[in-house]
This record gives sequence, structure tokens and C-alpha cells, in this order.
Amino acid sequence: MNEATDRPASASQPEAPARNGNGSAPYGSNGHSGNGAAVSGAAPIFRKAMNFTRHRELMDQGIYPYFRCIDSPQDTVVTIDGKKMLMLGSNSYMGLTNDPRVKEAAQEALLKYGTGCAGSRFLNGTLDIHIELEREIAEFMGTESALAFTTGFQANLGVISALVGKDDLVFIDRGDHASIVDGCRLGFGRILKFRHDDMEQLERLLKANAATPGKLIVVDGVYSMEGDIADLPKIVELARRYEAGIIVDDAHGVGVLGPHGNGTAAHFGMTDEVDLVVGTFSKSLASIGGFVVGRTEIIDYLKHHARALIFSASIAPPCVAAARKAMEIIRAEPERIEALWRNTRFMQNGLTSLGFDVGESQTPIIPVLIGDMIQCFKFWRALHDGGIFVNPVVPPATAPNQTLIRVSVMATHTEDQLAGALEAMEKIGRELGVI
Repeated sequence: MNEATDRPASASQPEAPARNGNGSAPYGSNGHSGNGAAVSGAAPIFRKAMNFTRHRELMDQGIYPYFRCIDSPQDTVVTIDGKKMLMLGSNSYMGLTNDPRVKEAAQEALLKYGTGCAGSRFLNGTLDIHIELEREIAEFMGTESALAFTTGFQANLGVISALVGKDDLVFIDRGDHASIVDGCRLGFGRILKFRHDDMEQLERLLKANAATPGKLIVVDGVYSMEGDIADLPKIVELARRYEAGIIVDDAHGVGVLGPHGNGTAAHFGMTDEVDLVVGTFSKSLASIGGFVVGRTEIIDYLKHHARALIFSASIAPPCVAAARKAMEIIRAEPERIEALWRNTRFMQNGLTSLGFDVGESQTPIIPVLIGDMIQCFKFWRALHDGGIFVNPVVPPATAPNQTLIRVSVMATHTEDQLAGALEAMEKIGRELGVI
């Protein structure tokens, strides 16, 4: 399968930096895998690792931002090295990861079922609560059936690789998440990439390959770095015209978009027009795990062909219970979604009025464009020292000189918290010449 460029979610100090789907570091690498002298005591295959020092250089400058150790629950305020920090870098959009009801449900499942399932869903790892979770997520998303995976990443790996065969084509947005890219690589078809949200290029690619029967379009519903929403109406139109299937990865859409937090397709009133929706329990649903929803026949096929499901241990019982309780709370408390969007508008309007460029963000993911990579790390460091947790995003997750600070808001943030963050960002932005 041809390789494709991915856009990974940013990692949050350190022994080794996060990697994107191509195996490169998230801020460039000086690792070398050529024919130079072998490092003493290391086989040649490890030369690139032994020669990799970029992360140490950034640590020496005090601007290495990844693998920060949090010693408190994920909430609007977290603790790092004994210091309280305002969390503006979490994907817990509903603010439920520390909700007492969710924790109690997880604790009850732990006491009843134990710490794990000791096997895959295919064999001994299916519990009654897995079946209930699947029934509830299918109902929540407005589809016939669902299948739960151990992680959202594995859901994309399993679903895409099971569907795309050697004679098939898969069309992906260059902004798609790394898990989509890797799912495509695990299949045997051909990958065709189109520029981010460029529907004209997508149509040209579909038209040029109209004679190929097996065609699949895979997009993010909400893009994790840009915060924009896929042009699903146009994608559906093109898919139907050229007889392609559609998968939407709605990791950042569930709990955020749609009349009841049921995602991008519901947001556009097109639930019945999308073949499969892949999602995660690790963001709005306050747990860990992944899922796919769609027609029963497709889900049944995936149950018996998705290697990431068949050969992985199933979701631990406390995680299942936490996701179910979070879903229940979202359905019972629509005011949470209203609060999330109120906070989103407050932060977007505040940043824009200060002169920051927030790109095309339409969601609680708000990219603050910085430009130069070192400038981005300096901006992050100043915010960190000021008690604000954000995530810097740099190449290859962005184009060169288009680095950004990824800000994400939660339903449980207060206006005073967000106003304080805006004040700090204005001061730093002016000092560094960003605004």
C-alpha cells in the first residue's frame, strides 16, 4: 500500500518524543540511518536512535513540551510538580473524566468483573456489559449496530484494513488522523490523498478512478489540529455519484456536534447517508476504547475480519462502565453541550479580538497560529510558567513555519478561567510579537 502523510494529535517531559505515523519526531529529527560508523555496542539498525538528540537539545533550552507528568485527575485544573495549572489542552470536552458518577460506575464494575477480561472479544473477552455498551452507543449514534474496540486507534486500524483489499482504493484527506493512515497501510489497497478539505481535488480523483468498483472515502468529522468540520454534505454527494463508501472518524465530534452530541453526521442531518462512523470513548465519553457503528451486516463482517479486534484483549470492565455512564449523563444533561459551545464562542471571539489567527476553527479545538517553531515553543513555555497547560503543534503535524498552540475548551470551564487565559495569552503574544 502506498504511504500517506498523517496529521497526528499532538502529544503533551520526556525520555523520548512522540512519533507520527511515518516514524518521525514531532519537531523534526537529526537521527541518522545512513552508512556512518556504528555506535559502539549497538547494531546498525539502532543507529538512528543512538544519534537522535533533538529532544535533549530542546530540554537544555527549557522548551521541551512533551510527556509532562500530571499528578491529578484530568479536570479544568490539574497539578504538575505540585503546581496548579489551568487545563486548556484536554480532549475531555464534556468535562466528565473526574465526574463522581463516572468514577463510581467504574468502581462498581471493577468490584463485580475485576480488572480485565484476559482475552479478546472473539474468544473469552465478551462480557454482558460490552454488549450493553454496543447497544447503547448504536442507539446514541442513531445506527443499527456497533462494535467496541480496545482503543480508538485500533478501531481505525481494524475497520479500514478489513474493508480495503488489494484491488480497492481509499481516498483520505491529508489532515486525517494518524490512525486512519495506519489503517490504510495495513490494508492492501491503494491510497489516494487529497488536499485538506479540497472537494474539487477529491472529485477529480474519484472521477479518474470511476471504473474501480471498490472505493472508500475516509475523513475526520472534526479535524484534531485545525478544529474545522469536514464538508460532509459534499462528500456524501460525491460518494453517491461515484459509488464510494464513507467512513467518518468522529473522535472529536461525539459529544460536541449534533443535536444530542451524536456527532458530525447528525450535525448535518445525514446520519443515514454515512456508512460507518468510528469513534472513541477517550474524549467526551471519559474513558478509553473505540467503536464503529453502522449497518448490522457490515458490523458482523468486521467482527470476523478486523484483526485489531480479534487479536487484542477487550476493553477493561471499569472502562466500559465509565463510558456507559458518561453517555447516560450527556443524554440526560443537554446543558453540558450548551455550556461547551458558550465557552467555545467566548474563547474564539476573545482570541480573534486580540488579534490572534485561529484559522478555520468551528469547534472547541482552537488553533492559535504562531509560525516559527522555536517561537511556538517559547510561547508554550511562557504559558506553562504562567500556569496554563496548552499543547504546541509543530512539523510534521503542521507545515513548516505554520506551528500553532492548540487550545481546547471544556464544558466545565468557567468564564473567569477562560478570561484569565486570554489575559495571559495577550501579554505573551505581545511580548513575542505574535500579535
